Parts: sequence; structure tokens; C-alpha cells
Amino acid sequence: MIPGRQALDMILRDCGIILPPPAIDTLWAYHQMLREANERINLTRIHQFDNMVLKHYVDSLLVLRFEELPSPTVDMGSGPGLPGVPLAIARPDVMFILAEPRGARAEFLQEVVDKLKLTNVEVFANKVNSKFPFEVPGIITRAVASIPETLERVARAIETGGKMFFMKGPDCQDEIAEARQSHGDLFKLLVSHAYSIPGTTHERRLVVYERLNVPAPDRSEEEPARVYDGPIRDVSSESNATIKLARELLTGRGIRKHGQAIFSGSRAVAEVLSRFPERVEGWLTNVGGAPPPPELGTRLTWYRLTDPLFKEIDTAGTKAPLLLVNVPPMEEWTPEATWPEGCTLFIPFQDPENVGAMIRSAAAFGVKRAVLLREAAHPFHPKSLRAAGPAVFQVQLMQGPSIKDLASGDVPLIALDGEGADLSSEPFPERFGLVPGVEGPGLPEHLRRGHSRRIPIEAGVESLNAATATAIALYAWRRGQS
Repeated sequence: MIPGRQALDMILRDCGIILPPPAIDTLWAYHQMLREANERINLTRIHQFDNMVLKHYVDSLLVLRFEELPSPTVDMGSGPGLPGVPLAIARPDVMFILAEPRGARAEFLQEVVDKLKLTNVEVFANKVNSKFPFEVPGIITRAVASIPETLERVARAIETGGKMFFMKGPDCQDEIAEARQSHGDLFKLLVSHAYSIPGTTHERRLVVYERLNVPAPDRSEEEPARVYDGPIRDVSSESNATIKLARELLTGRGIRKHGQAIFSGSRAVAEVLSRFPERVEGWLTNVGGAPPPPELGTRLTWYRLTDPLFKEIDTAGTKAPLLLVNVPPMEEWTPEATWPEGCTLFIPFQDPENVGAMIRSAAAFGVKRAVLLREAAHPFHPKSLRAAGPAVFQVQLMQGPSIKDLASGDVPLIALDGEGADLSSEPFPERFGLVPGVEGPGLPEHLRRGHSRRIPIEAGVESLNAATATAIALYAWRRGQS
């Protein structure tokens, strides 16, 4: 079969796996990234197209025929992203953590997450063992380690009642028997599904265990749990001032009122701690969570919330520590002030995810400043922070007027408009403002009559997503500088 998106969809359908067209598009894009990267870092020994689809993607997705996965689920030893990436594409409502300790592979996984915009996926560039930073309700693996060996490693990483999913070959009965003897006090065997990949002779087993409510014995020689000597606040009451503050910080209004925000996501939290520690004021976990990192000393207040309260604040369901950060002040933008060289980006988006994506693109392409217009969602809204990550601290953010009142004096404003000149028709000015339209209403008339550029797209497609269009325009500008 000739490799291609249509062939991919056809093989999946022949195996009884029906994905919506956008998911097929994303899976095909992942396949192309995997093929390209495999030439550099040897991610898979399977190269033939049909075999890759069957033994990688179909094999991964067949899990969903038998079991629903909890959120978040850790893909332990993810390698090139299997089974985690196909599962995340098929189940965008479930959070996945791709745990991969090998540096080059973890970097590839992060490229996949960023390029494919997999907002329900995080990369954990480390092993899953007794030092895993939090407990999760589900772990899945198709790695080669035995069942008893793996159960030993995950005993402290999986919560009571959580499930451990093993994707195994057909001959694993001895491992199951050994696990019953070695770990029967910690894990209960729930089910063993025997099946084959449709249209092939490849037999598989999906073995599922449940973590019992029994403390895991300390069989390691690891250092004892670290004691935190800084201020600790235990939060258990609905009326506690800390939980009231945290609830307010889930909204733009509360962020403006208090000048603080909540960062989530293990990778984003680690980057903020590394690059912008001065912005961090607090460390939020559940009662059993890890203390603040030792490199921060004891200056942070550690807020330990009961599980229900922490779950309420951890809106993304990461179960990882959260950061309480100070929001930098945003000065008022005026057209009379000095304009920096290059692009000033004006952001009118009402969707906080679009705002975050735009800030991340601005940082990536070297934008000096971004002006949040009155219509825009707050850049430190939790959904915006999930999309922007630490980039929200890298770009100068300013407050601006309504897009209806936007004017720039002598510096040209270039609007993104489907009726404008071709994006590459002429070079960008030395100084200029880039203005996309509001989602839905688009651009006001006075901006349509001024300088405008359009991004050529296929006939029959109404328009691009506003954040996507803006990122393309920023890439074109940056490319023209080189």
C-alpha cells in the first residue's frame, strides 16, 4: 500500500479503529515526524509503512477496545511516544505524561507535543520509579521489563485504586504467576485480555493490575524523604483564605485583583523554577506531595491542600506541584511612546488558549513586545499559561485600547485580512504593529482600510485559526530578517 494519510486511515478502519479526520491528520503528522527523526536517533526498527501502522499505531489504539484510561495516565518508557501519542490523539479528554529518560528521545517527544499542539500531553524526561514526583491513577507500558520488575518500580508512583496496564506478548503467564508471589500484597490482577492485531498473526495480551491500599515496603537504599524547613501551611477548610485566593486566581478578574497566578504542568513548573525563580511565591501540592526543590532554599511557602481542594485548583488534572507566581506589571501602551525595532504584536483574542499560543509564538520569533488589547483574555489565565509556558515572562506585555480604537501614529499597523496583499508581496517595515482580528468579528473597518496582508490558503477553506495565522505571519517576518 502506498504510504499516505488515506492509507493510514484505511488500515485503521480495517482494524475496526475509526478516528475523526482531524485525529487522522494529527496521527499522519506524527508518523512523518517519527520517520524523519528515526534517521537521526534510531527510534524504531520497524520501517515498512504497513508494519509501522499495525505494530505501532493499531497496537497502541487497540487498548481502548478493552479499557478506559484514567487521567492522567503515564506512558512509562515511552520511547518514540508509543503507546502514549496515538492514545492521546484518540482521547483528547485524557491527560498523558510521556515518561522517557533518554535525552534525545525526550527531546523528540517534546517536539511532537509542540508541533502537533497536543495540549493533553506532557513530557517527563526521567524514569518512573520510587522517586517519581507524584502519584497517578494510571500507568501503561509496552516496555520489555518483566511484570514483577515493573510493579516493583511503580509501587510508590501509582495511587491506591490506580491501574497498571501492561501491553505484552502472548507468553507472559510465567510473569503473571511470579508477580502473584512477589507483589500479590500490593497489586491485584484485574483482567488479562488476549487478542490479536486484526489481519495479522500477531498475538497480544493486555494485563491490568489494581494498586491495593497497602503501603509499599521500602526495599531501596534511597535517602530518606527530605524535610522542608521553610514555612508550611496546611489547607483543609473550604473557607481557608488560601483556597479562596486560589479559586479567584482561576479567573482573569482574580488575577488582575491580586497580581498573582497559578502555573501548572511538570515541565513548565521546572522551567519557571530554573529560569524565573524570582517570580515564584508559593508551592502548592496535595498533602502527600513533594516539598519545594532544595535549590530554592526555604523562602517559599509550601501550601499542602487536601486531595479534594488540590484537585479543584489543579484544573488541568496534572497532579503535579503547582506554582504561585507574581504577575509582572503591564504598562499602558500608547502610540506616542518609542517603538522598538521589529514587530509589536497586538493581541485581541478572547480565547485564553489563543492568547497563550500567541505569546509563545511571539517569544519564539523574537517579538520585542506584545500588547494585550481590551478584548483579550488575561495572559496569566490558567489556560493561557498552559499554552504559553515560561514564554509569558520572556516577552514584554503591555495593556492596550480596544481594537476598535487602535491607532499607531506614524508607525504602520499591518492587519491580517483575507482581502489584503499577499503575505510575501513586500518586505515588512523596520518597525510595525501586527494586528490579527478578534475571533468571530474579525477586524474593524478602519484597520481593513489600512495596510493589510493575507495568507494564501486553498479555495473552499473559509479561514485559518487566528492564532495559527498570526504564527505564520510572524514566521514570515522573522524569515525575512535572516
